[in-house]
Amino acid sequence: MRWSWKLGEVAGIGIYVHWTFLILIGWIAMADLAAGEPAGEAIKGIGFVLALFGCIVLHELGHALTAKRFGVRTQDITLLPIGGLARLERIPENPVQEFWIAVAGPAVNVAIAGILAALLFVAGRTFGRWESIPTHGDFFVQLMYVNVALVVFNMIPAFPMDGGRVLRAVLAHFSGDYVAATQTAASIGQALAIMFGFLGLLFGNLMLMFIALFVFVVAQEEAHSVQMRAALKGVPVRHAMMTRVRALKPDDTLETAVQELLAGAQQDFPVVVDGAVAGLLLRGDVMRALAEGGAEQRVGNVMQQECATVEDTEMLASTFQRMRESNCGSLPVVRSGQFVGMITLENVGELLMVDSALRERRGRSPAESVPQAK
Repeated sequence: MRWSWKLGEVAGIGIYVHWTFLILIGWIAMADLAAGEPAGEAIKGIGFVLALFGCIVLHELGHALTAKRFGVRTQDITLLPIGGLARLERIPENPVQEFWIAVAGPAVNVAIAGILAALLFVAGRTFGRWESIPTHGDFFVQLMYVNVALVVFNMIPAFPMDGGRVLRAVLAHFSGDYVAATQTAASIGQALAIMFGFLGLLFGNLMLMFIALFVFVVAQEEAHSVQMRAALKGVPVRHAMMTRVRALKPDDTLETAVQELLAGAQQDFPVVVDGAVAGLLLRGDVMRALAEGGAEQRVGNVMQQECATVEDTEMLASTFQRMRESNCGSLPVVRSGQFVGMITLENVGELLMVDSALRERRGRSPAESVPQAK
């Protein structure tokens, strides 16, 4: 995730903190200052934040390690103000698997709260009460309550909280329609987000308004992402690739690339030698090279030489996901090592628009309505 800093790795999974996590730390620090607490309480607050950090990491590792049991790799874990986000390589469409992956995180917090409660009981300590400022009161009592709060909050049936995924898994299991289940769960999540936003405005709670906006946007993105995967499912790359593509040679000059840029809509150019892809010339690289060395430079000196390619038989859904994750706008398409076309994010978007229009007109399923390229 952008604007995140890597803190380390656990079990081969990168742990990152998003800059917005600093909002949580700032809120706790400001609460202590506003209450006129001494420096010792501020230090205690920092320790509490670190302990909270550890609980959230363990929560996300619960998701990640459970996903691993189902053969799903976790790319990284990012800490956000409303919790953590374990970015799985894919979301299993088997509702039972998604259910267990979703509940694994809150189960870790239940275990932490249970262990803390047992230790406090053995030590003869009273549980006291939950403080409005978590850093006040008994450290371990408040940490126990925070873990209980994390369970309750994460089980709210709204994306990206675990409760939203549990709700989708349950709906999909009984209805058999993963897309419809996602849409229902997303709609419920957005309705809750609107309620959170209204309450935030009513009571002047900026944090609640921030959470409401975040939940609303993520729920919308989740529904859109699932609909997109459903539309692309079973469609090979060759059905969406551009075949009318201008390819360049390593000995061509940047002047040739500039002329092609101005003459058409193509932005990136495959560089081909004897039918095989030698590299990819990106528009951004062309502009930088023009500013630094002029238009007489050779394409071969500017192109991306370690250029990924995709077979025309590969499924479009997995290719599109790979392009988004690598922030790659275009890929050369090959067949038996020979260049046959280009696939771009814009092309995929156009295919989805055509698919949507045809389904609306004919009422057919996504796989049936996609035009088949010759």
